[in-house]
Amino acid sequence: MHFRAASADPTDRVGLAGPADRAAAYPADGPVAALGADRVREEFAAHRLRPEWTWFAEDEDGEPLARALWWGRADSERPVALDCLQVREGVADPAALAAGLLEAGHTAFGAVPGYHLSLPRDWRADPALAAAVAWRREAARRAGLTRETERLRYEWTPAAGTAAPTGRLVFREGTDEEFLEAFARLSRGSLDLNTRSELATMTEEEFTRADFAFYLDCPGERAWWRLAHLPDGTLAGMAIPSATPYHRNVGYLGVVPEQRGRGLIDEVLAEITRFHAAAGAERVTATTDTVNVPMAAAFDRAGYEVTEIRLVLEPPPAA
Repeated sequence: MHFRAASADPTDRVGLAGPADRAAAYPADGPVAALGADRVREEFAAHRLRPEWTWFAEDEDGEPLARALWWGRADSERPVALDCLQVREGVADPAALAAGLLEAGHTAFGAVPGYHLSLPRDWRADPALAAAVAWRREAARRAGLTRETERLRYEWTPAAGTAAPTGRLVFREGTDEEFLEAFARLSRGSLDLNTRSELATMTEEEFTRADFAFYLDCPGERAWWRLAHLPDGTLAGMAIPSATPYHRNVGYLGVVPEQRGRGLIDEVLAEITRFHAAAGAERVTATTDTVNVPMAAAFDRAGYEVTEIRLVLEPPPAA
């Protein structure tokens, strides 16, 4: 068995024009959704899929038995996440083969990107789909992705409408230091599993600066960020409208601990939604952990609809 990146494949051996064609030629079959040939070529053209991030497991005759597609933004130095993981039907131990493929990629990258599986909300009720997810989870676990989070992926469209401002909160721009302070205060008592996990291994200041840097690096603009205050000037929370390479995104929002339980999260979410709607967004996406019931309820009230479950498999936080 050989594990190799598409960038290492001799063109004359595979008989295809290049790495993008070879990646696109692998069947997008099976119960777990995978990128089709046209989408693979689009992502290669946009530099979000790359030959060195596309890996195959091959038998002794060079026949591909598995494919892994890691994804990143066009300016990423390393892949951000594993997007597709497939093993040919009939392979005796798909988890073992997939784990070897992931480990080979991780070694080459010098990093262990997370794996994001997009699944229907009732995926556990489908035996074939549940089995396909099971060997992927096992492969990810063997390759070091031992932390699991299940998230609801929401979507807003203009048909849902937007709520008018109520005057309960006043939104304004803020300095970097003000936002750093807001990030710190919002992290306290957060129900977000990633926030809780990260704070178990780093200081609040380290986490705050890392979170700030993450959202600053997203495709959305820093000028979009807003602090939320009560009419008397008391900080209540913040709203960070953001974007992905494909569409507008809720980004980050929250209410400081002492103001929680008053329905103010609805005001913050409404501000983000209005901002994107005013810019002509036809779709706004958002995610929250399935265990974060208050946040999920706020999305439901705002007219966002669940479109899928996002199963996120990641390495544990660095000690």
